[in-house]
Amino acid sequence: MSLATVALAFALGGVVAACVASPGQLVAIGFGIAAIGLGWIAYRRRAASGAARLGGAAAITVGLIGLGLGAARVAIILAAIRHVEDML
Repeated sequence: MSLATVALAFALGGVVAACVASPGQLVAIGFGIAAIGLGWIAYRRRAASGAARLGGAAAITVGLIGLGLGAARVAIILAAIRHVEDML
C-alpha cells in the first residue's frame, strides 16, 4: 500500500465524515489535514511513479475539500449558537 493510497483514504474519509452527524465535522477537519500532509509527502517523492505522485496531488485536493466542508459546518454551528444566544 503506497503513501498516496493512504492519503487518498484519509481524504475520502474526511469528505464522508463531513456528512456524518455531531462529531463528523471535527473528524473531517482532522482527516483533511492528515490527507493534505500525506498527499504533500507522496507528491514530493521524486522517485515515485507518476501515478503515485498524481494520487498525492489528488489527495491534497480532496483533503482540502474535506477540510473546507468540516470548517464550514463548524462555522454554521457557531453562528447558530450565537443566534440562539442573542435570542435569550
